[in-house]
Amino acid sequence: MENDNNSYVNILMAEDDDGHARLIQERFESVGVRNPITRFKDGNETWDFLSGASKPGLEEGKGYLLLLDIRMPGLDGIEVLRRVKNDPCLKNIPVIMLTTTDDPREVGLCYELGCNNYLTKPVDFDKFAEVIKRLGLFLMIVKVSRIGQD
Repeated sequence: MENDNNSYVNILMAEDDDGHARLIQERFESVGVRNPITRFKDGNETWDFLSGASKPGLEEGKGYLLLLDIRMPGLDGIEVLRRVKNDPCLKNIPVIMLTTTDDPREVGLCYELGCNNYLTKPVDFDKFAEVIKRLGLFLMIVKVSRIGQD
């Protein structure tokens, strides 16, 4: 069997807040998203993985989707996004900004830099859980390019 799309999508989550990271994983599981999730606690860790500076790193032939918080220690999410979209090997990785920031200038900048979607984390727990649930349902149908294959 060739591809049931999401079984080949590895979710990369750049999220410095442990509670948010746990909630994201739990909500994905609750809607049936069983994709592997690799979590990074800051922008430097995220970029090291993506750029190959740390091992293990990206694997050729696998699909990746990056959930990217903006406010993180080290490199912020906007700089990670800028680097990803400027790198010929990484530019096709879908990037979803998942952040508490709803400043229209930052939203616009992220889209300008090439993010695929921008989701604001609501402060309210139930609303945040619902946003993650919808994202999980979206991940079940999205088609993602694989590294090294166009």
